[in-house]
Amino acid sequence: MAQSYFPARSVWSPSPLQTAQEPSSSSLHGEKPQVTAEEVQGAYLLQRDNLLGAIDNTKGILHDLRQFSKESWVVKYPQLRDSKPEEQPEEIPTSLKTARRKSARRSLSFADDPTWHTDVVVTTPRKGLTRSVTLATITDEPDESAEDGDEERLVTSSEAHDFRVFRLDLKLGSHGSSSSPSSLVSQLEKSSIANLVDERISAAITHIEKLRQRVEDTSSKVLVTGDLNAGKSTFVNALLRKNVMPVDQQPCTTAFCEVHDAAENNGKEELHIVKEGISYNIQDDSTFTRVPISSLEDFVSENENVQQVLKVYLADGRPSTESLLNNGVVDISLIDAPGLNRDSMKTTAIFARQEEIDVVVFVVSAENHFTLSAKEFLFTASNEKAYLFIVVNKYDQIRDKAKCRRLILDQIRQLSPRTYEDAEDLVHFVDSSAAFQQDGTGPFSNLEKDLRSFVLVKRLKSKLAPASTYLSHILSDIELLAGANCIVAQAEYDRARADLERTKPVLEKMKQGREVLDESLANIEESGATFTRVHTKDILTVALERVGQGKLGVDEKQVALRMPTYSGLLSLWSWACEVRRTMLASIDLAVKLAEEDARVATTKSVKELAQLEDTILPEGVERSRRVFMPEAMFSTRAAQRRGRRGTIVAGGSQGLGIGLAHQPDMLETTFLDIFDAQYHVFDRFVNHDELSVGQEETALTALSVASVGLGALTMVGGQTAGFHSLITSIYRISNILSSDSARKWVAPVIAIAGLGATAYVVWELPHSVPRNIGRRLRTTLMKENPERAEGSFIDLHVHRVSFETRKVLRLAAYDVRERHANALEERNREVNAAQEMEKKATAAVEFFTNVHQKSGEVRESAQIMGSA
Repeated sequence: MAQSYFPARSVWSPSPLQTAQEPSSSSLHGEKPQVTAEEVQGAYLLQRDNLLGAIDNTKGILHDLRQFSKESWVVKYPQLRDSKPEEQPEEIPTSLKTARRKSARRSLSFADDPTWHTDVVVTTPRKGLTRSVTLATITDEPDESAEDGDEERLVTSSEAHDFRVFRLDLKLGSHGSSSSPSSLVSQLEKSSIANLVDERISAAITHIEKLRQRVEDTSSKVLVTGDLNAGKSTFVNALLRKNVMPVDQQPCTTAFCEVHDAAENNGKEELHIVKEGISYNIQDDSTFTRVPISSLEDFVSENENVQQVLKVYLADGRPSTESLLNNGVVDISLIDAPGLNRDSMKTTAIFARQEEIDVVVFVVSAENHFTLSAKEFLFTASNEKAYLFIVVNKYDQIRDKAKCRRLILDQIRQLSPRTYEDAEDLVHFVDSSAAFQQDGTGPFSNLEKDLRSFVLVKRLKSKLAPASTYLSHILSDIELLAGANCIVAQAEYDRARADLERTKPVLEKMKQGREVLDESLANIEESGATFTRVHTKDILTVALERVGQGKLGVDEKQVALRMPTYSGLLSLWSWACEVRRTMLASIDLAVKLAEEDARVATTKSVKELAQLEDTILPEGVERSRRVFMPEAMFSTRAAQRRGRRGTIVAGGSQGLGIGLAHQPDMLETTFLDIFDAQYHVFDRFVNHDELSVGQEETALTALSVASVGLGALTMVGGQTAGFHSLITSIYRISNILSSDSARKWVAPVIAIAGLGATAYVVWELPHSVPRNIGRRLRTTLMKENPERAEGSFIDLHVHRVSFETRKVLRLAAYDVRERHANALEERNREVNAAQEMEKKATAAVEFFTNVHQKSGEVRESAQIMGSA
């Protein structure tokens, strides 16, 4: 089955003139129909008025088509080809064979887009029917109207499915062939093809305007043309019964000689030579030159290579019933044209003039038949003139006349089917040179009678039929163009609707989920940064608490770091230095553990963002290609790119925590790391919070004597005690002894210090030194540094680690937002484009459907038969 966009019109009624001229039942039995001249003239005038209205309506349709193509829809130029053999059914049922003659499956594609193609069924129009272009499926049902297989058509079935007036000579190759010229045409812009179509439509409008003038004109122009030496001038002389046109065995007529009745020139016989480039006006002598008719032959021979228009005015003394010029009914101009194949310029001029011609009398030599130039001319003329008057000249010189007649009629059947159907009246086999010897009963006399009847009596065929034929062709082309473009517009509409059904819900969903997305991204970012901040603070707080208790900052089970072993009093100082270094390294390890945990937490949050991206973004949107590398967090290269210099350990250089074991000021060991009198004596017996600042200073001064004494002992025994420490101790002792209160306490303090030192060295020293060092390190690191806004060591690294996590998550969240925003914008563009296409396609379907309907109405109003 095939779905039709344009239902065929089946209403048709014959024109009055056709009714008047159609044979009645009596004529079938040999009796001629009784038709009066008044009936013929009345039918002619009625059909002429209908045809003028059809011409105006067709011109309006063409103007609308051009305007719509420029403003709303670029009209595509369809290409119709036979379907491939493998696409046809293997066996065609007998019941479908008749239908296939009127309806053929074709492959439809377009010159500007040869990749687009579909199978369609193009129905050949008949009387009152428009051409139908429908989408085809595997099989087509037979058309009931196809049973009338013998119905008249103006063109053959092979020509019925192609353009006649709008045809573009693109010479496309087979569909899908990359090596064919179609690959070149496909590179043309759509506007280029549309411009070519617009030029064809513009030319058709110009031709229709000339056509209207010709239909309104009461006179008739008869063009006599043919190949070289076919006997055209001899034929014209025979019609005039005067030797006016120059005749020779060689081509001699090189100008357009228009023969008119002398009555149009006040009864004077003379030759008017029209001046080149000036419009001829018989009332204006400046537009032409008057010469005697006797100078015609001399003028033609002297201006052989000049393309000239000559007006010849002759007086025909024969009765109006015999003369073609002086017929008493219609003004006739008989135009003798140069030979077709003389040269390309004159041939082109003849092709151009046929637009203003009512009747074409084609003279063909019985010896040469139809040449290529003749066939091309007849094919071009058949676009407008279905009926041609053909004269087969020099027929008496042929021996096998039956064979000659058969061959020429076969050629006429292919070139002009309607002429062949009426060959008895329109095709004559004569010898023009013998016309002067005939007495009115020979073949040439019969030719004259039929030509007079064709030009004067059967004016529907000679005068109006060419215009009707051209309108039929142009309407058929309009219907094919509208039908094919309507199929494309419907396909575009369906595609736009499908795109809207696919993209609009996605767009609405994305708009509704935009706030949810922003909230979800902010939650993931905040939760990830909060977790790393809290977790880092817990790790570093625990590490400093452990260090303050004289332990490593991290559990020994987690790392390979161990506390150095105490090896005796003599190596006490070096052991204390190593303990400080180890504790600082353990704090560095705690920071590294916090960073590693931050990497794990950040990785988890990044995966959540990726899952959210997969959930929120529609299908077809490219996902992020970024690969998160946790090891890039806290990278030294990043710090270096930001302009930092110096030793950077474990991912940063803030002066605390990270790289503490490599900082000289943190590695410096003092005597208080070995014996802290404030902690061991004072803090055990006195509540530190109840003392005033002065009391605390006095207590510290008294107790510092013992500290100095014990420090002196350890200095002597320490392998690493330096000269600087010795000088510093002596200086402190001298300051203390210079005080009166200090002298009173010297002896007791020395005694107590000696006993305490002995016990301390023996029992407490290996345990108290790590606690002293750890406690001092903890106090130092917990103290807020006024030079940094971050505060203490813990606050500094909590901020740094959480900031790094937030930075990574914010970048990932920004990427998701950008992709969502781009996808939203893209979907919005798709929806807008689909809505615009839907609107344009709807307007196009409505317009082309209306064009097809108007075309059918024009056919009905003028009773124009479908031709293609």
